[in-house]
Amino acid sequence: MNQNRSLLYSLAKTKCPRCREGDIFPKATLYSTKFADMREYCTCCGQSFEPEPGFYYGAMYVSFALNVGLFLVTLFLLSLFVEEVTMGMLIGLILVTSLGMLPVFFRLARLLWINIFVKYEGPSTQIPQKSHI
Repeated sequence: MNQNRSLLYSLAKTKCPRCREGDIFPKATLYSTKFADMREYCTCCGQSFEPEPGFYYGAMYVSFALNVGLFLVTLFLLSLFVEEVTMGMLIGLILVTSLGMLPVFFRLARLLWINIFVKYEGPSTQIPQKSHI
């Protein structure tokens, strides 16, 4: 199996950062009521997806940065198409886009955060399995 195992592949396909084969999220669809559910560990290499309690608190800062970027892009696009941007218009559009992007940003922030701390080690057949206690 000669697939591309880049970081971008891992983020786009929501794969394990250690082996980039196992799925982190059990449901592939973003827009369901269970978009926040995560597997406890990788089914291929055994990597824990919550290495310690409170591990994903840092992902909140990543999510904040993504939302700031969304705000700036929305403001720029709104100012291109609307002559006079009002505060109410801006707040309304930000609320709608932030809520619409919530599942995407939630997963992306967690994926980015775990990829910072768990490094790629190769295919699951070439790395030792991690045990679950």
